[in-house]
Amino acid sequence: MTHTLAAPGTYEEIVKKSRFIARASAVASAVGALAYIREVSEPEATHNCWAYRLGGEYRFSDDGEPGGTAGRPILQAIDGQGLDLVVVVVTRYFGGIKLGAGGLVRAYGGVAASCLRLASRVPIVVTGRWTLVVPFELSGVVHHWMETTSARKVGEAYGASGAEIEVQMPEADADGQLEQLRNATRGRVTVRRIA
Repeated sequence: MTHTLAAPGTYEEIVKKSRFIARASAVASAVGALAYIREVSEPEATHNCWAYRLGGEYRFSDDGEPGGTAGRPILQAIDGQGLDLVVVVVTRYFGGIKLGAGGLVRAYGGVAASCLRLASRVPIVVTGRWTLVVPFELSGVVHHWMETTSARKVGEAYGASGAEIEVQMPEADADGQLEQLRNATRGRVTVRRIA
């Protein structure tokens, strides 16, 4: 199971007099990742290098460091920890000693990995949405079903013959729980998957 961060994390380390500060957070979109990068980057720092992973989508930046020595190692730290929906920014204050390409890769990747290792995690639960077309006389049965399963109501509309209730639930639970609903209502509730 893939995980993301439960809360933002921070880790700081001095490497040959350069100060490295890693900050990580869970994000839901590229827009959110870029907003976090802007929020935590320190303009007075020498470099603010970053990477994010959102499923198959990823980006990274070396922010002036030699190509491939900062952003990619940060992304590799995210992937190496098996995380998704995560952004990491590593801020560097130059301490006067050049680290060389290998030293930069180790510093950026190592600080990012330490930050992520220390952060608390939560599993990513893939959810889906369904519309339930419910005759009025069965609305109580459907509401009871929602109370006893992982289905969560996200919308409800009423028409002449009943209600349309939009529910969200974990994909892993959906088949069994929708079968329970069909059995409880003797098949009188219509279930439509929302794409």
